[in-house]
Amino acid sequence: MRLFDTHAHLNSEHFVGQVDEVVKRSRDAGVEGVMVIGVDLSTSVLACDLAAQYPGFLFAAVGIQPNSVNEAGESDFDRVSELAAYPGVRAIGETGLDCYWDDTPLAAQRVFFDQHMDLCRKTGLPMVIHMRESGKEIVEQLKSQVSIPAGVMHSFTGDAHLAEQCLEMGLYISFAGMVTFKNSPELREVAKMIPAERLLIETDSPYLSPEPLRGRRPNEPERVVHILNCLAETRGESPQELAEITTHNAKALFQLP
Repeated sequence: MRLFDTHAHLNSEHFVGQVDEVVKRSRDAGVEGVMVIGVDLSTSVLACDLAAQYPGFLFAAVGIQPNSVNEAGESDFDRVSELAAYPGVRAIGETGLDCYWDDTPLAAQRVFFDQHMDLCRKTGLPMVIHMRESGKEIVEQLKSQVSIPAGVMHSFTGDAHLAEQCLEMGLYISFAGMVTFKNSPELREVAKMIPAERLLIETDSPYLSPEPLRGRRPNEPERVVHILNCLAETRGESPQELAEITTHNAKALFQLP
C-alpha cells in the first residue's frame, strides 16, 4: 500500500541517531512520505535539516505549538517565518489552541495562532492545527479570519458537529492512534462521516502508538498502516483504495508532486 504519515516528530529526542533506521522501516512498510512537525524554533530547524537530508521523503512543517508559546523568544517567530522559505518546508505549524494544559494563557495562544495563519496566507502553505479540548475556541477563531488558509485538523478527537464545522471551512481531518483504541468507538463513528477526499492519516510519532502496539514507544511512521487498516474496516472500504486516497490527499494538501 502507498502510505503517507502527515504528522510525525522525527525531530524529537526519541529519534536521535535512529532516523536512518526509522526511514528504512517506513519505506519498507510502503510509506512514501512523512511530514516532520516543528513545535518550537529548535525543532523547526531540525525538521528543515531532516527534509534536506531525506529530500522527497521527509518534509517539514515549521511553527510554534501552543504549549511552546510561553518559552518562545521575541524573535523566534520571525525566524520561523524565514524557515518557511526553506526547501522541503511544505506546511506551517503546528499551531492552534490547547485548553488542556495551562502552561500558556489562551490569549497568548490566540495571538500566535493568528500569526501562523497570516504566514500561511503570505506563503501559500497550509496550516497544521493542534487541538486539545479547544475545538470550539478554534472554530471561533477560524470564523473570525478574513480568509481561512488550507489546513488539517491534526489528531482529530472532536465530535461529529465539530468535524462538520471544520469540513465546511475547507479543512482536512487527520486521525492518529486514538481512533484504533478499544475505548474510542465514538471517534470511529466520526471517522465514518468524513468524506474520503478530506481524510488523512498520521502517527504523531513518537506518541500514540496504535493498536495492537498501544503503549509501545516510540511510535514511528511505519505504524501508520494500523491507522489506515482501522479506518478502512470502520468505513467498510478497501485498505488499498483508502491508502491511495489518503496519500493523494496528503500530496494535494502539501502541494507535492
